[in-house]
Amino acid sequence: MFERQLEQLSQHFIRRNWRLVSAESCTGGLLAASVTNLAGSSEWFEGAFVTYRLTAKTRFLGVQAATLRRHGAVSEPVAREMAQGALDHSDADISVAITGLAGPSGGEPLQPVGTVWFAWCDANGLIQAQAHVFKGTRAQVREAAVATALDGLLRLFDE
Repeated sequence: MFERQLEQLSQHFIRRNWRLVSAESCTGGLLAASVTNLAGSSEWFEGAFVTYRLTAKTRFLGVQAATLRRHGAVSEPVAREMAQGALDHSDADISVAITGLAGPSGGEPLQPVGTVWFAWCDANGLIQAQAHVFKGTRAQVREAAVATALDGLLRLFDE
């Protein structure tokens, strides 16, 4: 799964001598597991922060408690702080953050199950963020989130 995307990312990261770090919530480390399934990923993958609980987001990534209270864990501001925190707490050059509602419960009308926020950050402080609402089972939402996160990383190299 994700082999084509990962092969392309591997080439981009190795060519530039850059490293990636992930900050994952609803995907529970699926992105990191997918990356490390690729032989040679240790050349460009720094590691991952799997911050499922709110306290882990604040403790390990520096997400502000006030941001969590004001916006909730599944929000653009939290995704942005997760991405920046992952960079700040690693030696990576690029980060990706994923926070969302994989389901099957926990949704509400304005934020249904399948809502996932992403943020990508580089060492120069450039942060891009976007949200998607995925349909399907919990596993399908998580897989779609990883695919979207990887696509976003590839877009960074195309810009």
